[in-house]
Amino acid sequence: MKKIQGVNSVRGEVTVPGDKSISHRAVMFSALAEGTTTIEGFLPGADCLSTISCFRKMGIDIEQEGEHVRITGKGWYGLTEPAEVLDVGNSGTTIRLMLGILATQPFHSVLVGDESIARRPMGRVTIPLRQMGADIAGRQNGGFTPLSIRGGNLKGIEYRSPVSSAQVKSAVLLAGLQAEGETVLYEPGLSRDHTERMLRSFGIEVQSFEGGVRVRSGQRLVSPGRIQVPGDISSAAFLLVAAAILPGSHLMIRNVGMNPTRTGIIDVLKEMGADLILHNVRETNGEPVADIEIKHAPLRGIEIGGAIIPRLIDEIPVISVLATQAEGVTVIRDAAELKVKETNRIDTVVAELGKLGADIEPTEDGMIIRGKTRLTGATCDSHGDHRIGMAAAVAALAASGETTIQNTESINVSFPGFFTKLEQTIE
Repeated sequence: MKKIQGVNSVRGEVTVPGDKSISHRAVMFSALAEGTTTIEGFLPGADCLSTISCFRKMGIDIEQEGEHVRITGKGWYGLTEPAEVLDVGNSGTTIRLMLGILATQPFHSVLVGDESIARRPMGRVTIPLRQMGADIAGRQNGGFTPLSIRGGNLKGIEYRSPVSSAQVKSAVLLAGLQAEGETVLYEPGLSRDHTERMLRSFGIEVQSFEGGVRVRSGQRLVSPGRIQVPGDISSAAFLLVAAAILPGSHLMIRNVGMNPTRTGIIDVLKEMGADLILHNVRETNGEPVADIEIKHAPLRGIEIGGAIIPRLIDEIPVISVLATQAEGVTVIRDAAELKVKETNRIDTVVAELGKLGADIEPTEDGMIIRGKTRLTGATCDSHGDHRIGMAAAVAALAASGETTIQNTESINVSFPGFFTKLEQTIE
């Protein structure tokens, strides 16, 4: 439980923890590569530590101390059959990408997670992997955890994914690297491309084209030696919104990943009128990085939907907070994917912001928010969802009086030290 008082502004220069998506992939690919890899800027949150735990159970030597990780890779077939169940905790990325890897392995393994993972759909990954030849069993015909898998002897496929999902795409690509022939995946919109970028840095040839991506089998991962993980833009989003909605605020957030498949939050902030500038734009390990400067400015409501949604799906809870402090109406649509996150984020965002006095209503695939609204302190609940907890905290900063947020331990999934970082910026 955390108590937060409303504040006047946030100011200063800060950094945010390493990118969660990139940290997961850095561990996975380093374990499957030939050679030793040092990872700097790793996110030591619960989700990424679950990925490390799973690979240790399959015989990979991983030294981890805070943000520094050293992994001795054993090549694609250096993994050993785990003697115990692989527990992914709360991590959807871990379980879905791991399914793609385990589909290639000639041994049996079982994957489980927490109650949230048990509710999240796995058929979107198990269906194409079965088409490739993996033997997968699980609850509701492999649609939900727990899942057991025996891999090997895969054949490449052409697969049209019904959803734009980096997790689905990554699982199929990883399986395709050890499947006979070529594997091609088509998706309705461009999802995050961290997997493609990082595979290239490990020497893998991945061909991206409009509407999809393809790989050929038999390629080896070779360690690049060192991976520098940039700050997570999804974590930076909470600080960016705090600065955008609090008068007199001025923040500089250093070393933030600016992957174009993830920067929908930047586009939305600018369209709503935020005073935002990118500095020192550069590239690290194939990923664009920049320093973000943001100042408070008057905001206006907008419509958010269509192709931008996959580029900001994780930021919608805090974008909803942003919309409460914008003049006019903000409409978020085409975001039904929110229903199968850690919580049904449409329902939880509406419920928690409503407690603070937001004028917000749910729709079938998003929500409608009317601003500008005066928020008042209340008792909120994260519902065990890290992004709901942090969004409530940002809203609390803009509310009058005191707000109590329950079940804040979930925030450690993606942003360890979130409240300490927030307090450093408060004036």
